[in-house]
Amino acid sequence: MAAAAALVTVGAGLGLRAVATGDVAKYGGDALYTLLILTLVVLLAPRMPPARAAAVALAVSWAVELLQLTGLPADLSARSTAARLVLGSTFNAPDLLWYAIGAIAGWLVLREVARRRRTGWRARSPVAGEPGERGDTVA
Repeated sequence: MAAAAALVTVGAGLGLRAVATGDVAKYGGDALYTLLILTLVVLLAPRMPPARAAAVALAVSWAVELLQLTGLPADLSARSTAARLVLGSTFNAPDLLWYAIGAIAGWLVLREVARRRRTGWRARSPVAGEPGERGDTVA
């Protein structure tokens, strides 16, 4: 599931770049960057609690952003497209906020998935009187 989420996140990032410009593309991409890191954390450590996984993803995102203060990512980015995509090139303080937004969004999704797994993904019927209305399992 985490691998599929990673692919969907990459697709969302590419889609966002295709249809949006300016701050929407930039900061939406920042949030998706952290979501991608979160999916990779979950892929590597699937039993990690959602809050810890989100914190690790946020820490990695912030570390990469702060590394940009050294100029090393800019040097590497000038020589490699992959380095530019992964490390960026210049520090931008607002990125730190958008990484946090991505981590929070991912944490909320992971928390909901974990809750549904614990409860057995019970289906609830929206129509009164049908099976599942009171939390009964619908076959």
